[in-house]
Amino acid sequence: MNCRSFSEQRVRWLLVFTVSAVMVYGFVSWSSAASAAGQDRPRNTQITAKPTPTPTPAPKPAQTTPAQTQTPTPAQQSTPRPAGVDRIAPTLGEPPPPPRLKPTPTPTPPAEIDPNDTIRINADLVQLHIRVIDRNNRPINNVQQGEFHIFEDGVPQPIESFSREEVPISYGLAVDSSGSLRSQLQSVIDAGKTIINSNKAGDETFLVRFISSDKIETIQDFTASKEQLMDGLDSFYTEGGQTAIIDAVYLSAEHVSEYKRGDDSDRRRRALIVITDGEDRDSFYKQEQLFAKLREEDVQMFVIGFINELDKEAGFIRKSPREKAVSLIEKLASETGGRAFFPNSVADLPQIANEIIRDLRTQYVISYNPTNKTPDGSYRAIKVTVDQPTNSDKRIALTRNGRLARKENPNAPKAPPVKMPNAGTPMSKKP
Repeated sequence: MNCRSFSEQRVRWLLVFTVSAVMVYGFVSWSSAASAAGQDRPRNTQITAKPTPTPTPAPKPAQTTPAQTQTPTPAQQSTPRPAGVDRIAPTLGEPPPPPRLKPTPTPTPPAEIDPNDTIRINADLVQLHIRVIDRNNRPINNVQQGEFHIFEDGVPQPIESFSREEVPISYGLAVDSSGSLRSQLQSVIDAGKTIINSNKAGDETFLVRFISSDKIETIQDFTASKEQLMDGLDSFYTEGGQTAIIDAVYLSAEHVSEYKRGDDSDRRRRALIVITDGEDRDSFYKQEQLFAKLREEDVQMFVIGFINELDKEAGFIRKSPREKAVSLIEKLASETGGRAFFPNSVADLPQIANEIIRDLRTQYVISYNPTNKTPDGSYRAIKVTVDQPTNSDKRIALTRNGRLARKENPNAPKAPPVKMPNAGTPMSKKP
């Protein structure tokens, strides 16, 4: 009996435990399903929310429209339209000023002057620097004074002085520093150093770097210091701009011509060496003004033209850029009695530099007294010939093609005669 009741009680507890387990399992399953259903609902909302922002910005193109309205604003700042239609033509102001000259010391007066002496200065004397070469461009150094013949406007002129001695040289080295010579610049600098290294006692050089009309810079004024000149050459660099070769030559030749011109003992030779591609794009001065200026100066020009990169195609009635450059360079040399060089590559520069050195050193200096004394400012053509010895190479004399006669104003008052003070009489000083 007791065993039976114990078995029944055991079965009853087992049933209670089983029912409880089933109930707990059902409750847990329901809770899991509910939470899973709750998690699925927000996830579905987020998935559908992604398409919804897309329509929401869809009205925002209307708000993006102002941003598109601002985009043309920079386009208006670049002004493509005014450039073609309403653009004001650029104007060039005053011509670039010539380089400033260093003050020259006042020449020391002679120790003794006789007050009764009459000092005569022949302002009409014309000095010529003449090169004599053969047909192979080799210099001829044995021509005598009597073998030279000078003509002005076809009229023979009397020779007053003749010399073959070396005299000091004042010359400028003007280098085109525009972008067109970028690849040749280092070789140009090296050639310039070769020329400068040949300078002798008394020689002086100045350096000019030019691009456009407003960038014609004196890097180093006249000096005999090779060290300063080398440093100046090393400072050259290229930059963009509209090349103004005519302006650069005009100002540089003027500077060479005026340097130490007032010295009583001035016997120096003057030259200008120009390195460029020869294409003038935006000069203030015209060619006519330049060559009129060169006729007033006694400056020989040696021009090295890198023209190979210029366009060879010519128009129907216009010369090509290369033809224009060659014409300008050759005229600069021929009008001044100098030389033009057209290197095929930078490898030719050392030889060209040595030829320029030789030409500067091997020249005859001849002065003549013109028979036409009329001070009318007219142009006088000059021609020099030399006798041709038998059984010898042909001699060719090269010098400038002409000069401008001085011009006087007949109505200008003449300066009163000045009487020199007696020796030992102190000159009165102004308070």
